[in-house]
Amino acid sequence: MSENTKILTIQDISCFGQCSITVALPVISAFGIETAILPSAVLSTHTSGFEGFTVRDLTEDLPAIQKHWEKEGIYFDAIYTGFIASIEQLDYIKDIIASRLKPGGLVFVDPAMADHGEFYNGFDQEFADKMGELCKVGDYILPNTTEACYLLHKPWKEEFTREEMLDMANELSEFTKRHVILKGDTNEEGKLGMLVLDKVDSSLEIVYNDRIDYVSHGTGDVFASSFVGSTMVGKTPTQAAKIAGEFTKKAIEKTIGDENHKYGVKFEQVILELNELLR
Repeated sequence: MSENTKILTIQDISCFGQCSITVALPVISAFGIETAILPSAVLSTHTSGFEGFTVRDLTEDLPAIQKHWEKEGIYFDAIYTGFIASIEQLDYIKDIIASRLKPGGLVFVDPAMADHGEFYNGFDQEFADKMGELCKVGDYILPNTTEACYLLHKPWKEEFTREEMLDMANELSEFTKRHVILKGDTNEEGKLGMLVLDKVDSSLEIVYNDRIDYVSHGTGDVFASSFVGSTMVGKTPTQAAKIAGEFTKKAIEKTIGDENHKYGVKFEQVILELNELLR
């Protein structure tokens, strides 16, 4: 990574609630990486645990922003996508990647659309199928088991055997240019595993972190953002997954016990520990 490395992250802005761009921007910046944003939508709060939130869909703004960047000669070393607001945006985003990514640049796709066996509000199988097309331009995809099942048209369940997880990781290799990071292996007691598959050399490793039984909005964004940052500073996918898992766990530990903090995890309170994790 050079001192001029630039990343673009494309996802929503939730004005209140620790998720999406309000996670990605500070976390990736903490790695010393210049981070640009392209909001897919602006929400008053995120969509979990709040009622009556406002949403401003920015689908129609994306082509104009792309044209301005083309005029200004703005390019990026990596593009990282998260929560996408509409199915129409997926084609626009593929155009932006084709136009604004530097030769040899990296694409990270977090198919943020579902968890715990259900789609997020407003998403459906048609969206998942279109998301699969975006995944195919990704160098890295980072689905949880629910998202993997929708991409693969498989039924979801609370627990998957190791063999089932391995099969899913291999099937997901059809949805990416190279790397699959499949989250949610629960086959080791007290541990949460991630399968890290490189389809180019057919290598597969499982990375474990201590499992904490705590459900919160935004943990996937904390994981994905710290994975992207770790990768861009030279860590291998396996190392990056371990760092991202530990960082997410630390953020959860800081949040547990605060009954008034149900809208995310306190990643800000452990962000200075990223340098220690990188070492």
